Amino acid sequence: MGEEGMSVNLWGPSDLKYLVDAMKSFIPNAAMVHARSFGPTVGSVDVSTASSGTSDDLYVPINDEVVKISAVLLRPRYSKVSDTTKEGSSELDDPLVGVNHLAENLLVRRMHSTAEFALKPGDLSVVYICELPEIKGKFDPKKAAALGLRPGPKYRELQLGNSVQSDRQDIMVHPSDVLGPSVPGPIVLVVDCPTPSHLQELSSIHSLTPYYSYPSEESKEMCKKVDCVIHLSSASVTCSTEYQQWMSRFGEAQHIMAGHQPKNIEIPILKSSARIASRLNYLCPQFFPAPGFWSLPQLKSLPSVSKTPSEFSSCQVTAENLLKFHLRPYAQLGLDRSGIPEITSRPKIIEELISEIPEILDASEHITQMLHGNNVTNGGSATMQANKVMIEEPWLHETALPSCLEGVTREDVEIVLLGTGSSQPSKYRNVSSIFVNLFSKGSILLDCGEGTLGQLKRRFGIEGADEAVKDLRCIWISHIHADHHTGLARILALRRDLLNETPHEPLIVVGPRQLKRFLDAYQKLEDLDMQFLDCRHTTEASLKTFESNEDKDVSESACVPSDQKNGSTLFAKGSRMESYWKRPGSPVDSAAVFPLLKTLKEILRDAGLEALISFPVIHCPQAYGAVLKAADRTNSTGKKIPGWKIVYSGDTRPCPELVEASRGATVLIHEATFEDGMVEEAIARNHSTTQEAIEVGDSAGAYRIILTHFSQRYPKIPVFDETHMHKTCIAFDMMSVNLADLPMLPRVLPYLKLLFRDEMIADDIDVATVAI
Repeated sequence: MGEEGMSVNLWGPSDLKYLVDAMKSFIPNAAMVHARSFGPTVGSVDVSTASSGTSDDLYVPINDEVVKISAVLLRPRYSKVSDTTKEGSSELDDPLVGVNHLAENLLVRRMHSTAEFALKPGDLSVVYICELPEIKGKFDPKKAAALGLRPGPKYRELQLGNSVQSDRQDIMVHPSDVLGPSVPGPIVLVVDCPTPSHLQELSSIHSLTPYYSYPSEESKEMCKKVDCVIHLSSASVTCSTEYQQWMSRFGEAQHIMAGHQPKNIEIPILKSSARIASRLNYLCPQFFPAPGFWSLPQLKSLPSVSKTPSEFSSCQVTAENLLKFHLRPYAQLGLDRSGIPEITSRPKIIEELISEIPEILDASEHITQMLHGNNVTNGGSATMQANKVMIEEPWLHETALPSCLEGVTREDVEIVLLGTGSSQPSKYRNVSSIFVNLFSKGSILLDCGEGTLGQLKRRFGIEGADEAVKDLRCIWISHIHADHHTGLARILALRRDLLNETPHEPLIVVGPRQLKRFLDAYQKLEDLDMQFLDCRHTTEASLKTFESNEDKDVSESACVPSDQKNGSTLFAKGSRMESYWKRPGSPVDSAAVFPLLKTLKEILRDAGLEALISFPVIHCPQAYGAVLKAADRTNSTGKKIPGWKIVYSGDTRPCPELVEASRGATVLIHEATFEDGMVEEAIARNHSTTQEAIEVGDSAGAYRIILTHFSQRYPKIPVFDETHMHKTCIAFDMMSVNLADLPMLPRVLPYLKLLFRDEMIADDIDVATVAI
């Protein structure tokens, strides 16, 4: 957009500035984003609010011929229960009396202390009032003719509200003479009342008075009729008696409860993605567990969040994905459910799959037998006779098992590929994120692109995702590109809320130093309950320096890794990337870094890990890959078994540092953005092709290679040459690879070819067409 001269205008309360400033730390064309904030800034004190106990600021950010949007600021009213309203007071037993008493008490306190009105990050909320222009009355040509007007331009002038001279009579014709009565334009309110403290303020805002409905005829003429109110608040607020009473002030307005409801979270909005996930699950449930969506009976059994009186509940509906409320044309004013997606039926999806690919029945049975250790006869496994698709290949018969996998159980580690696409989400693949599940020992997140939390919920369900976030031990981010970290703040904020009542330590986030600028800026908006550690401090050289100084007094010494002193061999001498890499960073505060490294070491030890090591790769400045190394263990006979090793390339070109870091890896997760025929584009964009990624794994002696980060030009399955895929598999969103299943991982590939055979044929035709 920025390259084409376009821009984006954002309106919102003063907190918006902090969000936009944070975004500018990684948006390439930050100048195209224009934030237009309104209201007091964080830390300021509103004198009028302090003296009156209420705020009533009305802003009009947009007012044109299409729509008028007004914004009413909503501040929380914080109060402390006075001695006269202690727990057990009979007044508090009555909700209305209790609330009113607390409000009066709060007003007295605030009139004596304006300091309580200093705004904190996240305090401000907004009620938006959207008003469409009135609908002009219908033009009556018979009345116009009776007043001496001929059809022509004067008709339009009257419709525009201008008076004209009659053609046949010596009179002026006014719009009211020929137009029917006007109809007031539709009005919609969007209300975000996040806490009960905001509710006290909401009930007393005078700017909303003209929009309330009153029974008397005189009052009706003065009021503006509201057609729809959209409530963004949680059920804990909207179901309260006070909120319901406030809602009733809008008379017959349609209320849409759009807070976070379990019903909507559990119904897949991305139907194509859900369809692919169900088909993969049918073929190979071991690697593609069933998505975390609830079945229809479970949805019907969800407890109702409505506690509204029966006479009022008819005006309320729970928001659903793609539910619409029509404003124009006026004849269609009201709810429109036509776009609401149907609940995805897994049996129907499987029925369609079997109809399209009958061979999938035998393939599913065969892969189940194979994964459960039941050998199939050569005659049954050599080919799928129906379509001649190879299911077993000579190079798949592998007997050597790495020593680190001896005695491994299904409760040791599982790699969940939450996002396997590049650049931006598509309907089939989300952007980068890898969830390393250590089960009872916690979990680690490698990259956290936008939508990561949604993917966790799709994989584990709502409660399972919450548990996964609570159990996070560390989050590691590879580089500053948005598709690798824009889901981070949401994960951190959720973890903070889930652990709010539980003693815990801030989560350590390891990432490039540019990421810290974003997080620091964002934390002006809300606390993320985290500690940041630069990837530079987790390189092998830095960790060696830390180990050698761990028992020393380093409060006055700087920790400068040897690779920064001597420069990196990663980039060609004299290149721009080498120049950037050798550029001095901010001074290292060893007194701050060493305690974090020590904490990280303890966290890793508790998780059964020996090390988390970052290494530089070729992509953008400060881009890294990561090594997760498990601690050695001893089996029941006293034999020492080496720990497994997972390597993640991040985004990169093939490079020596990556090969070296991947030596002896149990699993190498390598980006394969482009197909083999696009080497030049891969070089230009500092990415890898499929063949290059496999060659890195082969050179390093990696046991298994998982290819990911595919260009979204390959929506379902990427183009690949199966010649060198003897220890490689293609990743899909939600794919879950347990270490115990690694020996069988490459054997899944031929079945995936069967499942996506139509797409692969189409790709082959495209390639042939280009060649011609």
